[in-house]
Formats: sequence, structure tokens, C-alpha cells
Amino acid sequence: MGVLWDPTFPFAGPLFEEIQGAARSLNVELVPAEVKDPDDFESAFRTMLEERASALIVAVGIIFSEHRQRLLDLTAKARLPSMHGTREYVEAGGLMSYGPSNPEMYRRAAAYLDKILKGAKPADLPVQQPTKFELVINLKTAKALGLTLPVTLLGRADEVIE
Repeated sequence: MGVLWDPTFPFAGPLFEEIQGAARSLNVELVPAEVKDPDDFESAFRTMLEERASALIVAVGIIFSEHRQRLLDLTAKARLPSMHGTREYVEAGGLMSYGPSNPEMYRRAAAYLDKILKGAKPADLPVQQPTKFELVINLKTAKALGLTLPVTLLGRADEVIE
């Protein structure tokens, strides 16, 4: 399993450790590939292909958002099924994502802003974690990769892009 990650991104380290732990428990070998700047993309994919990665997890990182289409083009060229943390990657051609619902988080942020504008002190407001997560699958990408996804997986998806 290839893992693209940017070790300079503040949240990448803990996330990468979680991915490593999950891989160990599932007896899955990881092929980590660091991407710190745009020039690292090609070598990262070359490493994953040389190590025979059969799928890809893209960790959170600004560089991946800034270069989303380049990332997805290289993923398609390498014919790697990909997993992402947000739906925007799947809408642009990635295979699937599972993560917090951004519209729901924006609604909750708006509610916080409303409270602050009405006089609440930000320090008095509780810290909240996302409560709504969504699984998004791109069937067009699955077909391009020659994958047949289980009906049970498709049935669990919050959205299937055809």
C-alpha cells in the first residue's frame, strides 16, 4: 500500500503513525513516499511503482490540495486505486474518500460565529469534533481501473459518482 505524505505538514506525523498502526494490524506492507514540494511527485510515484504498491492512501496535506489535479493524473497513469480524506479528490477523479463532511463543519462554524457575534467569548465555547462523516465513491474511476466494487460497499456510500 503506497502512502503519499508530507512530513512537513503539522498533522501528517500523527496521521502517518495511525496509518502505520492500521497496516501492522492488517499485515499490510506500506510503501511510504514523501512529497514536500511539487518536484517530489514523480519520484514518489516511481518509488511506489518500483516497490509494487497496489493501492494508494493520500494523507492530508496542503501540497496535495494545491496540486490535486497533478496528483490525480499521476494516480491514474500509475493505475492505482486511491483513498483520500475529502470528497473533492473523488469529484476530480480519485477512487474514494472517507472523512468529515465539510458542509456540515461549515454550518457548525457558522453557529459558533453567530454565538461570538452575539457576545459569547470564544474561550467559553466547547471544542467540537466532526460528527458527520461521508464515504464517496467514483464508479467511473473504478471502471477505468477495471475494479468491480462490492454492492455492500456501494450501498454504504453516502454518494456514488457515476
